[in-house]
Amino acid sequence: MRRIHSIAKNTFVSREFLVFLLTGGFAAAVNWGSRIVYNLWMPYSPAIVVAYITGMITAFVLAKLFVFKSSTQSTGRSVFFFTLVNFVAVLQTWTVSVGIAYYLFPRIGMNWHDRDIAHLVGVAVPVFTSYIGHKRWTFKG
Repeated sequence: MRRIHSIAKNTFVSREFLVFLLTGGFAAAVNWGSRIVYNLWMPYSPAIVVAYITGMITAFVLAKLFVFKSSTQSTGRSVFFFTLVNFVAVLQTWTVSVGIAYYLFPRIGMNWHDRDIAHLVGVAVPVFTSYIGHKRWTFKG
């Protein structure tokens, strides 16, 4: 247990993770905001996926420029692993967003900005798994 605590502390209490949170937070805002815009032209569920792609492109550029600057991976290899890590993350985002919007909120009578709030929670869920995946595979140093 002590080893797990030490690994978690060294991984998630660092300048790199803080910058990842900041750039990822900006990309998440792009994701969330673009979903609202895309939702004007398409249904909620596909709008989540298209918005995630928009946020993913933003996140890749920001992570490469500001977070994982010492990466020795080629851009092509980074894009490949970035896509794989984010495929898992978009599944997490979609599952949480749709689950909350279509199942949890109707059961508790929540209908004030229900889809917006559900998507916001869904976007926040994969933060830790994405950081580990990008550090370990996408921008391997």
